[in-house]
Amino acid sequence: MKNVENVPGKSNGLSLDSKRWIYIGISIVVLIFIMSINLPASFTDIQDAPLTAEGQKALAVLVFSLILWITEAIPFHFTGLLAMVLLALTGIDSFPNIVKVGFGNNNVVFFIGVFILSAFINKSGLGKRIVISCLSVTGNNTKYILLGFITVGALLSMWISNMAVAAMLMPLAKSLLDEEGVKPMESNFGKALLISVAWGSLIGGFGTPAGNGPNPLAIGFMKDMAGIEVTFLDWMIYGVPISLVHIPVAWGLLLLMFKPEIKYLKKTNEEIKSEAKNQPKFSRDEKLTLIVFIVTVLLWIFSPQLSELLGVSIPISLPVICTTMLFFFPGASKTKYKEIEKDMSWSSIILVLSGISLGTLLYDTGVANWIALGLLGSIGEFGTFMMIFVVVLSISFMNIALSSATVSASIVIPIVIQLSMTIGVPTLSVAFPAALATSLAFILITSTPTNVIAYSAGYFSIKDFAKVGVIMSIASCIIVALGMLGIGLMTGLY
Repeated sequence: MKNVENVPGKSNGLSLDSKRWIYIGISIVVLIFIMSINLPASFTDIQDAPLTAEGQKALAVLVFSLILWITEAIPFHFTGLLAMVLLALTGIDSFPNIVKVGFGNNNVVFFIGVFILSAFINKSGLGKRIVISCLSVTGNNTKYILLGFITVGALLSMWISNMAVAAMLMPLAKSLLDEEGVKPMESNFGKALLISVAWGSLIGGFGTPAGNGPNPLAIGFMKDMAGIEVTFLDWMIYGVPISLVHIPVAWGLLLLMFKPEIKYLKKTNEEIKSEAKNQPKFSRDEKLTLIVFIVTVLLWIFSPQLSELLGVSIPISLPVICTTMLFFFPGASKTKYKEIEKDMSWSSIILVLSGISLGTLLYDTGVANWIALGLLGSIGEFGTFMMIFVVVLSISFMNIALSSATVSASIVIPIVIQLSMTIGVPTLSVAFPAALATSLAFILITSTPTNVIAYSAGYFSIKDFAKVGVIMSIASCIIVALGMLGIGLMTGLY
């Protein structure tokens, strides 16, 4: 008799498709139930924040979407599109308006530009050159190689997508381990090195608005809902120090939990330095990519001054889309758009934009206010540190269930913004740490594609990642809370 566990696509006697249809059925039942049930006033009226009939429909769509996101019954981005359809069919708003809220957002241009820049850094060879140069600094000591991967990952992912950085570092880490003859799942060094690929990429996400997909999303919500303008430099004042403090903490934790069984690589320091020294000269594409990268970063940093000088608004999307267009001018690069197009994650863009639509309508219908007061209404009673810590910790664990930083930001940021305005707390003082908390995805592999890329190399298990990730998440919450409070006191935020 055939063992069902060995049959592709089957698990515990049910095919994967069957389980997905069950999850879809459950989500539909829950949707109908929440939409049709008559809720008591004691439940719908929370501190003068009523859950209206329209809001109840939006809440039903939210829960429906969460079930599909958590179970992965259908791809994340299609769940986002389905949520937009349901918002229209339930009469919450017209479909053109729902589409306009999300797909009319300038974030679509921002992500196109970032993906183009990320693709050129990979394809030009500039990324590999950076990592080889890093090894020439760290030497063949495995402890310092771990630190090097975390540091390079963090610094790169401040400027390009976490997923692109992980995709750049993972094959380099794997080839290093293969060359050393390290066995997957059996080596502490292998586990620590591949986890450092994921962690470094996540840590850099705190640093700048370009560091993580939800960051510009949070900036947009703060501007649209609270009228607060957060510039690229404003974000960096808080984000960069918090990112940098994470590096030694992450390094120390990996060494503690997965102490490398090998102290030195087979290659001597001299051989490593020789490889770095004998790298080929910068190619034309590498030079162009480096120039575009530097100019983009400078434009992001000095956009407020440029905006004042030119007398025009310069949103976060404008610099990157302007500079990346240079790649496609005649004779500029040997790499053609057809090659870059393969690396454009349109599904991520769809997820981001559909998330904007869902998040905005949750706010417009009052659901965000109702949920905020029901779940987090008491944080105003805490001291400043505990208020920040509770917000960050709550969101970091919500990321486990939501399985997407973008989804988390789309739902949580409007809630926190509305809460701050309701309880009379400065919006930026809780919305900013909440935005940073959407980067906390240290526990589950499925929380972000960045983790999946590192996991795909096969050197650590889901259990390995989770056991060290729980500790890292708690440490990260403390770092973010202390960092926000310390810098906030110096800048007058608190």
